[in-house]
Amino acid sequence: MKTVFALCYLATWAAIPHLLFLKKRPAATLAWLWAILFIPFIGPMVYCLFGTDRLKRRRLKHRTRYSAWPSSQRTPASATDDATAVLIRNLPGRERQFLQLLSRINQLPSCSAEALHILRDAKEFYPALEQRIQHAKHHVLVEFYLWRSDETGRRFLRLLTEAAQRGVTVRLLLDGVGSFGLRHDQLKDFRKAGGRFTWFQSLDPKRGRFMLNLRNHRKLQIIDGVVAFVGGMNIGREHEGLDPLFGHWRDVQVEVSGSVVQVLHEVFADDWFFATGEKIQAPAAPVHRATYPMHVVVGGPDRANEPLSKSIVSLLHEATVRVWIATGYFVPDDVLLTALELAAGRGMDVRLLVAEKNDHRGLVIAGRSYYDELLAAGVRIFEYSAGINHAKIAVADEHWAMVGSANLDYRSMRLNFELNLLFRSPEHNATLARILEHDFALSQEIDPAVFARRPFRQRWAEAALRPLSPML
Repeated sequence: MKTVFALCYLATWAAIPHLLFLKKRPAATLAWLWAILFIPFIGPMVYCLFGTDRLKRRRLKHRTRYSAWPSSQRTPASATDDATAVLIRNLPGRERQFLQLLSRINQLPSCSAEALHILRDAKEFYPALEQRIQHAKHHVLVEFYLWRSDETGRRFLRLLTEAAQRGVTVRLLLDGVGSFGLRHDQLKDFRKAGGRFTWFQSLDPKRGRFMLNLRNHRKLQIIDGVVAFVGGMNIGREHEGLDPLFGHWRDVQVEVSGSVVQVLHEVFADDWFFATGEKIQAPAAPVHRATYPMHVVVGGPDRANEPLSKSIVSLLHEATVRVWIATGYFVPDDVLLTALELAAGRGMDVRLLVAEKNDHRGLVIAGRSYYDELLAAGVRIFEYSAGINHAKIAVADEHWAMVGSANLDYRSMRLNFELNLLFRSPEHNATLARILEHDFALSQEIDPAVFARRPFRQRWAEAALRPLSPML
């Protein structure tokens, strides 16, 4: 027994140099160091499962192995299709520079949408997706983080099964953690019809993967290579407001067509190849009109330079009048916190819509620990109290907007595989702004004076959870 105890103790200290050599951000390093030292036996074990970034290092080293597209065939980040190039040339110089910056950050070309529709909730998104699946002729690519085994999940499985029975190639990719409750026997009819299914798993000992902490949080659906859906919604009855535990569910999805669909197909192809080893090629690109300049923002632990965080910070710097942001979970790192404070300090109208309640209570408490400094800088904070706010929206000035899967928290910025769309459209910017104005009216604005008088026990909980923010 003493020998086992001694080995466990040595393992605790052995984890420390490994942590230091990873060169994580100081806040994350200190959080893990705190866990390793003060929880001697459990801490190192949790660190091995959640904190070692093994997937990040391996996938960066062998990027071409995991990619469905050979590096020699990848489109240079500075290249765009002809229609999009003409559209971008007609933008003001500052906005052209903004798109060029995003291309360098994300290593993806700027693209465009021919058509763009804002779907305000599941009552608009689900029927739109159902209709597209029912009319699919060639292929359906579906990627979700969470798929419930409830009546909503069964309904969509039937639709995919019927599409496969018609001869449509259907691929369904779900995250192994988010969709944990979905059983293999529930997919039997889908597979029998010819549908192809796989889990996205970073915990798979047979393939040398031991990272439970890395999850595919993307929501992406592509129909026939012509239309795609991107946003924050999963498949489950709670999104339709049918679960009394959650009540009303606020979320947003966008439907797009145009050259952006080709870029999104590559995102799905990369994820499918990582999960299965199968390479799928994009169909021939039809000729599209370029109506809305757009950029695909892909975040994940396999990305070297944290493109998601840098893209959001760039949007904050690009704005001159207002930035309104809605996020399901709010636990910012120092970079995002500073960018928000500087934006408000320039006299801009900076507003945050965050959740008053969600399925991770600790994140709400940790997020409130940042309110004091944001309020002091002039940021207005609204806590959504009419149900669950799961939307991830940003509007900047009267032209730019972003919708996707990423929250403003450490997990979305560095641990999850995420997908956002950033686009320039005064019309859709105004639509999203109206949605946010409606939600602000359903929220409780945080009064700095009242918040400063909150009970000591609340301050203590915030102070205790804040150092753990990088691990939440």
